Parts: sequence; structure tokens; C-alpha cells
Amino acid sequence: MAAPARVFAFRDARWAPDPVLAPSAAVRSPQPAPLIIDNGSFQTRAGWACPDPSVPAEPLLRFRSLAARSRGARGGAGAETQVGNDLGSPEPLRWLLRSPFDRNVPVQLELQELLFDHVFQRLGGCVDHPIVLTEAVCNPLYSRQMMSELLFECYQVPKVSYGVDSLYSFYHNRRQNWPCSGLVISSGYQCTHILPVLEGRLDAKNCKRINLGGCQAAVYLQRLLQLKYPGHFAAITLSRMEEILHEHSYIAHDYIEGQSTQSCLHWVCDLEAVLRGDSQAWEQLPRGDKILCLHYFRVLSSPFILHVGCAQHANRCFELPEHKVTLLSKCPELQKWRCPEYYENNVHKMQLPFSNKLLGSTVASEEKQEKRQQQLRRLQELNARRREEKLQLDQERLDRLLYVQLPLICPQELLEDGQMDQFHKALVELNMDSAEELQSYINKLSLSVEQTKQKILQSEVNIEVDVVDSKPETPDLDPMGSEQSLEDVESINEFEPLFAEEQPEVEKPVAAVQPVFNLAEYHQLFLGTERIRAPEIVFQPSLIGEDQAGIAETMQYVLERYSKEQQAILVQNVFLTGGNTMYPGLKARVQKELLEMRPFQSSFQVHLASSPVLDAWYGARDWALEYMNREEGWISRKDYEEKGGEYLKEHCASNVYVPIRLPKQAPRAAEAPSRASGTGNPSEQA
Repeated sequence: MAAPARVFAFRDARWAPDPVLAPSAAVRSPQPAPLIIDNGSFQTRAGWACPDPSVPAEPLLRFRSLAARSRGARGGAGAETQVGNDLGSPEPLRWLLRSPFDRNVPVQLELQELLFDHVFQRLGGCVDHPIVLTEAVCNPLYSRQMMSELLFECYQVPKVSYGVDSLYSFYHNRRQNWPCSGLVISSGYQCTHILPVLEGRLDAKNCKRINLGGCQAAVYLQRLLQLKYPGHFAAITLSRMEEILHEHSYIAHDYIEGQSTQSCLHWVCDLEAVLRGDSQAWEQLPRGDKILCLHYFRVLSSPFILHVGCAQHANRCFELPEHKVTLLSKCPELQKWRCPEYYENNVHKMQLPFSNKLLGSTVASEEKQEKRQQQLRRLQELNARRREEKLQLDQERLDRLLYVQLPLICPQELLEDGQMDQFHKALVELNMDSAEELQSYINKLSLSVEQTKQKILQSEVNIEVDVVDSKPETPDLDPMGSEQSLEDVESINEFEPLFAEEQPEVEKPVAAVQPVFNLAEYHQLFLGTERIRAPEIVFQPSLIGEDQAGIAETMQYVLERYSKEQQAILVQNVFLTGGNTMYPGLKARVQKELLEMRPFQSSFQVHLASSPVLDAWYGARDWALEYMNREEGWISRKDYEEKGGEYLKEHCASNVYVPIRLPKQAPRAAEAPSRASGTGNPSEQA
């Protein structure tokens, strides 16, 4: 059976500019509705938190957190700064892309101001509303201080609330009565976080961060494919790699196992020899691998097979086609891709754009001549147009100069009062010193006008001559029609070899060059193991040379910092959120890792956010609607002025506020006695 065709074309979608949305009356009355801004390092989302059903309960703006300043056109136009979807596409080189984020922390506040300007302008210029803004886990105080200063000083917002995006998502997807506990795994564009939540509050002391996310996976996938297809180096862009990650990648349930399992895989690959009862192949396996083999046979093959030597039962099971598939499904993922049948059934072919026109195709001489004639005509028309424009400009300038020179030509009795003063002012405006310089410039300009007119007339004559002489010339015939004598013919034949003209070779018609290979297939990217290698880096950072722990190791490290009772509570609600958790198979992989690290017969539950990308915004909206009329969680302008920009009012989805504690200066006890002794008895000093 032939493998199904899995050819996918890149969408290469361009971003449509965001429209300007006028705010509805429900947003302003009876009180200003909070504006929710999910300030993510990959994408910014903004919308209103209003209970009125006429206001959409979803983000009105969604754009990439990027800003770019164009270099400016050659015509003198100044540089232009564009933000988000106004860029159209991030790939063209003429854009210098910049992001306000370092990892997931905003550090370039001038770029962050551009993002805020874009949000406020597209939402009708509403800055007198409360703001709910997301921030990073354990956000540095300096970053929050600069953000508060920007909002309160630049935009004059009435109040603001800060919260963690993953905790807002956890708040939106709560399945029990709040407060509840759980272990939040948040994987985004730049970072991955493991966040323990106890009784509805973040335990910030035991939070851990992995500096890997979707950005690093896209860069790693780009390098893999550029090494695999060096001929398409420029076509393998980061935008296309992100599209592959979002639509064609998945998390392997068992990427690769230990060394003993790898040696056991030789038995899986050479399944026929083992199932035939090959004693030599069986004896070469270590004892641990024999136990694994027996386990595979007991669980997967048949309950009657207790050892490989039972060839009769083994052959009977091997004849079943679904049995082989069952064994293959239990192999590590990389081992499956070595099977040609599995590769053909699961490979994805990404079609790059290409042109059917061959670069090396030949063109007939008539077509070349016709193209040259067309180019010549275009050039002549362009030159004629430029000459006419130059003639018009020179003629206007000459007329103006002649008008200025008019007082010098007219007799003195015809001159009006003040006309000579106007003449001298005109000379100053023309940056000329005397009438002689004016006359010299008029002569040069008149000569230039005459020469331009002659060139225009000559070009028109040449075009007419070309049209008239387009027919081939015919040689003149002898009017007398006299016949050549025999001696003349012989003399001509004698010198003919010496003066024979070289006849031009007649060009043979060239057949169309047929390609020796399929162009469409040449411009295809075959995605095999790359579909699982790129997203695997969050579990194995060593694949890209990072000296960090993966999700499984970090999750185990966080759990070991709690008592067994607290561990049992946390693993009952393992919550996955973030755009980098949307890979198929991620939930099953986390369940497998928990099964390996948790005690025997212990229970755990893994939940995936209903919308990993938008749940942070939805959770912030839910919180704003619930706490709209409360003081909890809101930082007013008075709080900002009294307690500083780094101040934070905690709530169920916020960070933990740790105020800045400056060390107290010790009293200068040594200087006090010396000063007292120096000023106590002035007579002694005298």
C-alpha cells in the first residue's frame, strides 16, 4: 500500500494592520472598565474587562511584540517606526526588528512605550482606565519600577495591577473551590517555569526557571534544516520554522532510553532472528536485556511465551501483522524513524515556493533581437522624456532671468520708479553680483536650450530613419543586363578562394531544455526526526549544548523540596499552560515522567489549559471583573507616589512583594569623641 502524500505548503501569511477601534459607551459608563494587557515576549494581547454583553469578552488586539525603524527611502523620506502587525512581515531585511524583552523581562522601556502607544491608539486613545498588566515570575523590582513610572508619569493612568500570566491562566482554569494547590508548568517563547502553588498563593522561594522555550526551538530547527538543505539556506527562515513547530511538531512519548534499552533495541530490529529461536543471538544479550526481552514478550506478545527459546509460539505470534505494530509502538521514537515504512507514513514534506522557469533555458535569436529592440525603444523614450523635462525647466529659468534683465534693456524714460531697486533685489536673490554675471548666465542657458532642442529633433529623425530603413537593402542590378565574358568568369573563379566572405552560421532551433529532476520535489523539505528533535530541547537541553536541567529533572527537584504530604497535594493538579505547551503528546510525556519519579501506586493528575495561549488574558479579565470595586491588588497613584514604583499589592495571581531593604549605616562612634575633643577647649588649641 502506497504511503499517503503528505505535502504541505508554507502559508507565509502577511500581518494585516490593526484597525482603530472606537470604544463603546459601555466601556466608559457607569465607570471606566479595566484594560487588560497581556504583555508577552512573543505576542501582546489587549482588550476590555466589561460585564456588558455588547463588549467582546476576548482580546481586541493581538500583535507580535516587535518594533522596527525603517532606514528611510532614497528620496529623502525620514525613518518611520512601525509596531506589531503594521510591519507586514518580519522577514524582509529592510526592517531592523527590536524587542523590549530580555528573556521574558521588559528592559527596553522606550520600545515598551511604542507598544503601549500602539495599544492605546488602536483602542481609541483611552488612557484614563485602570490597567491590568502581566509580568514575569519574580519580576525584578527595577523592571516594575520603570513600568510603573511609564504608566503613571507618561500615560497618567488612575491605577494599575500586576499579575503573573501563568497564574492568571491557572486562576481561569480552576477546577476546585478557590484557593487550591497545584504545580504549574508554564512554557513560553523565551522561558519555561515550574511554579508551586499552595493554598492559592505562589511559593516564590521554590520557583525554578529554564531558559528555553519556543524561540530556541525555532532556532535549533532552522540550523538542522539549513545543514540538511544547504541549497535552500535563505528560504529556511525563522517564520517558517515557527510555522513548522506550531503545526507539524509533536513531543515524543519516549524519545530515547538508556544504554541498556538501546542494546535491547538490536533485538527489536533483528526481531526475526530472535523469534526463530536463534540461541547465539540470545546468548549475546546481557542479563538485563534478556529480562527486558522477556518483559516485552509477556506483556505484548502472548501470556504463553516465557522465553525466546519457545520458537513455536513466537512464530505463531509473529505471523500477525498487528503484533509487529504493537511491538514497534513500544520502541523509542528515534528507533521508529529507522523503519522505512514508518518513515514513509509519517514524514511531512514542506513545499517551498519555486518558479517553473529554468534559469539555463535558451532563447531564440529572434526573441533576443526583439527584446533588444524593445529595450532600445524604452531607453529612447526615457531619454526623450528627460530631455523634454530639462528643456521645460531651462526655458522657465531663462524666461525668469530675461524678466529680471528687462530694466537694463528698456530705455531710461520708460522705467518706472523703484524698478531698478527691484532689479538689484532680484540679483541678490539669484546670488549674483553684477549685470554682467546675469548676462553671462543668460547666454549659457540660451545655448543649453538650443542644444536640447537640437537633440530632441535629432532623436526624432533617428527614430523615423530606423522605421523607414527597417526593410533589408537589395543590391542594384546591372541596368544594361550585359553578360560576363568567359575570361572574366575564369578570373573570378581564380581569386574566389582568397576573397570569399565567411557565411554566417544559421542558428539551429534549440529545443526546450527539459529538467532532469522534479523541481517541486527539489524544493521540498522532508521533516522526519526534526519533528520531534526541536521540541525535545525543553526535556533535554543538552541537545543544543545548554548546561541546564530539563522539565522532568526540574519538576523532580522542586517536588523534593516539600514534604511527602505536600508533594501528594501538588501532583494532584499538575497544570500545563503557555504557547509552548500546545505540542501534541506533551501531556502524555509529562504523565510518563511523573510515573517514573513518583512512588509505586501513587496517584497524580495532569491538566492542560483550555486555551494555553489566551487563558492568561481570560484569567486577568476574570480577576478584574471580580476585584473591580475592591482595593485589593490595585496600585493607585497615591501608592505610587508614597511607596515608589517598585511597590506591589499582592493578590491571588501576583508575585510576592519583597521590598528593598537598604543596610543601615553604622554610627560613626570614632569620629564623635575626636570632634568633641577638638571643639571642647578652645584655649588649649590656642
